[in-house]
Amino acid sequence: MADAPITPKGKQTRKKLIAAARRVMAREGYSQMRMADVAVEAGLSLGALYRYFANKEDLFATLVGDIHQDLYSQSVARDVDFAREPYRALYVSNKGYLTHYSENRDVLKVLMEVMTVDAQFLDIWWNMRQRHILRFLSAMRRYHRSIHLDEKLAQRQCEAVVSMVEMSAYAWFAQDRLNDETISIDDATRVVTDIWYNTFFKSGTGEMAVMLEASR
Repeated sequence: MADAPITPKGKQTRKKLIAAARRVMAREGYSQMRMADVAVEAGLSLGALYRYFANKEDLFATLVGDIHQDLYSQSVARDVDFAREPYRALYVSNKGYLTHYSENRDVLKVLMEVMTVDAQFLDIWWNMRQRHILRFLSAMRRYHRSIHLDEKLAQRQCEAVVSMVEMSAYAWFAQDRLNDETISIDDATRVVTDIWYNTFFKSGTGEMAVMLEASR
């Protein structure tokens, strides 16, 4: 993998090449996308393209990595107190994730296809998934200390819920043509947030459950 550019011009060129690759991939598909086609689409020489990306896999890995980083940063409820308003915090977080997923459905659909045959992309997907899981579990320990977490069970529950959100997004947005009707971001967010909330909070008892219900 080539080193990331550090100059403003280099960063702009990198962005231009990634955008060109995305357009070529949309027309030709990932398997048929060629580096030469990307260079032509970007209006740059093939040599210039190779100064930024070693090959097609490197180019796609960079594109996916950028999108996944944005998914991670967009799924943060920055202005909501998770301790006091867990449902709202989960809602804002899920809405950010689902919105960004929908906007990048074309690339994320391809990722789901290529990661079954290329371990590099499987690793990218797995590592990003783990970041979401660990962030949530860390937030639970930090902000909801009064809830006793069975660490092993909580890990498995979080893995299941993260998988549910991602595969729901894939089915609703990446494979939107297969749905009988369009699923709105708001409807999708409500569905997955209710599942998140019920999994980790409604299983509580007594005063804790009442308090969390009131926070909605």
